[in-house]
Amino acid sequence: MSLKSRDKKHLWHPLKQHQTHPDSLAIVKAKGCHLFDEDGNSYIDAISSWYTCMYGHSNDFITKRVSEQMQSLDQIMFSDFTHEPAIELSEKLIEILPDNQNRIFFNDNGSTAVEAAIKMALQYYFNKGEKRSSFIAFENGFHGDTFGAMSVSGLSVYNGPFEDFLMTIHRIPVPDGTNTEAILNEIQTIIDSDLIAGFIYEPLVQGAAGMKIHDSKGLNEILNCFKSNDILTIADEVMTGFGKTGRYFASDHIRTKPDIICLSKALTAGQVPMAITSCTETIYKAFLGESIATGFMHCHTYSANSIACAAAIAGIELLQSDTIQKNITRISNAHKAFESRIQNHPKVKSTRSIGVILAIDLNTTAQRYGDLRDKLLAFFMKNGVFLRPLGNTIYIQPPFIISEDELDSVYKIIEDSLEIV
Repeated sequence: MSLKSRDKKHLWHPLKQHQTHPDSLAIVKAKGCHLFDEDGNSYIDAISSWYTCMYGHSNDFITKRVSEQMQSLDQIMFSDFTHEPAIELSEKLIEILPDNQNRIFFNDNGSTAVEAAIKMALQYYFNKGEKRSSFIAFENGFHGDTFGAMSVSGLSVYNGPFEDFLMTIHRIPVPDGTNTEAILNEIQTIIDSDLIAGFIYEPLVQGAAGMKIHDSKGLNEILNCFKSNDILTIADEVMTGFGKTGRYFASDHIRTKPDIICLSKALTAGQVPMAITSCTETIYKAFLGESIATGFMHCHTYSANSIACAAAIAGIELLQSDTIQKNITRISNAHKAFESRIQNHPKVKSTRSIGVILAIDLNTTAQRYGDLRDKLLAFFMKNGVFLRPLGNTIYIQPPFIISEDELDSVYKIIEDSLEIV
């Protein structure tokens, strides 16, 4: 019996309507930029399996480190113990994170990194004797699937059934270079009418919204507004972190730095699930005191798993290497050249890119969100490229190791797909 047939008996896949889409492609191997299915077909993974495997699948340098770590220390509870991989990872992260970050808190995934950040912000003020219960977030943001993360997200396709159970969130538009003053006035009105604990945002790029890129100067002014009003700022870098925007973090493009940063996905190079919530020393000190009640009573069983830490350490070393940095520049330049080539195509509405991220909005009359996406996904897979459109938006976020020929193949398939739109 095929893997596909066995899959249908017991498995429930995420983000999928099984009645209309009962089949799942069975992948038996992944190496470099390629996925291989049970029928012997191969596919270029042009989105790095949801932005995780940025150094390629089964990267030898990383898997060797993971294997070595498994031989000496696997899992140990992090509440009462510590270990070398966690300590070394914290040191390496602090070296590359924005310079106001000084404390590292471990989580399991992007959603829980955001969940911890929300709780940090709420308790930060609670410990200071202030009760603040609301947040501000951008329209169409996405921050995860746990309840706090859903609350601050703005995409109803994910959150619709749960909206009556979520926290109070005030939503503001993203800055586009023309509306910053209006946004600042709106923020001040919200601050004057409610007790705001924090502002959460995807810096520069809103991933699930269709890789929408917003104005860095406007975002900087917005962050300054929150700073001047003593409101914590939380950068969700789960998607944007670790080189994807051309710098280590998207926050590096912005002068004003966040108080809290959420990290996951490429953190462990696609090897092992792990996430991190980092913060300033000021926030950390607000949790110190004689009573345990002022401490941060939040924990994940696999916090600081040593194997995940080993993968993350190896990934950071690769990120800092000359080879990867040159590759990021090469991919970024190739994206810009491809944009120039297709931006006047009648089926292309708009294009945008930053670092290794490229997005193309299609000029189409398709009404239902998933119809064109499904048609394009099938076309891409039939032609050996894994791209997963977001509605009418095709995006690329390839591994840093993708070759010029592989990238050209991705571009060609996208061009060919415009004929079926």
